[in-house]
Amino acid sequence: MAKTLTILITGTRKGIGRHLVNYYRKKNYRVIGCSRGAVDYEFENYEHYKLDVSNERSVKKMFMSIRKKYRRLDILINNAGLASMNHVLLTPKSKAQEIIDTNFIGTFLMSREAAKIMKKNGYGRIINITSVGTQMKLKGEAIYTASKAAVENLTIVMSRELAEYGITVNGVGPTPASTDLIKFVPKEKIENIIRELAFDRLTKMSDITNVIDFLKSKKSDYITGQVIYLGG
Repeated sequence: MAKTLTILITGTRKGIGRHLVNYYRKKNYRVIGCSRGAVDYEFENYEHYKLDVSNERSVKKMFMSIRKKYRRLDILINNAGLASMNHVLLTPKSKAQEIIDTNFIGTFLMSREAAKIMKKNGYGRIINITSVGTQMKLKGEAIYTASKAAVENLTIVMSRELAEYGITVNGVGPTPASTDLIKFVPKEKIENIIRELAFDRLTKMSDITNVIDFLKSKKSDYITGQVIYLGG
């Protein structure tokens, strides 16, 4: 009998993270999620932790619980993220720090602790959600794109450091998707971004899960340190 795979997804209260929870729990994974706030749903094969991914103490406590309960973690999807659409001259340090802490430090802490569990089992998949914005160099997103560029470099270096333990580390860079992350972005700006893509539409959730499904599979065990951007 095939073992039940354990997958941890960050930022599961809404948006992409919430979709990933529903998608993978229907595929009979043991799904663990976390977010700053409580979620308004519950499933038999879903467990939720309320925490800030940039809080090292809270992250360590969650992974200690996962290790005790399941003795393994097969897949980590670092999805939690914050965005700011302010001009750099209008961005306060507090907001910049919050974005860096969530997007970069959170990804680092989650990956580090997940890799400790994965290492013992000689297998693991770490998938970081980044952004096509790092390539497009969009005005008004200096801090956000800088934080995601840091995640991409972290992805590449971690992939080299963790390869000997059977752990792959890759990234997925979606174009804007219809989530709360872009709710307050002017419609004109979203339309301008879409016009620069090969495919003139928003990212669908299935676009994201299609790539994740491949990167988390055993078929991708020779692929690591890559960032796949969606939308051309």
